[in-house]
Amino acid sequence: MDKLLAQLQAEIDAFTKNAEAQAVKGNKAAGTRARKNALEISKLMKEFRKVSLDAAKK
Repeated sequence: MDKLLAQLQAEIDAFTKNAEAQAVKGNKAAGTRARKNALEISKLMKEFRKVSLDAAKK
């Protein structure tokens, strides 16, 4: 679970950096990267939900 949380935090940090670059600087490529990060965050959140439910059952 620690590895999953670390991956999730890294994706959130990357998303924040890229989204800010798009919003502040108008960097279109950063917007593409931010959308990719958002998809990865969604996948990791689904995995977290599964792991969390399994841990709660124990």
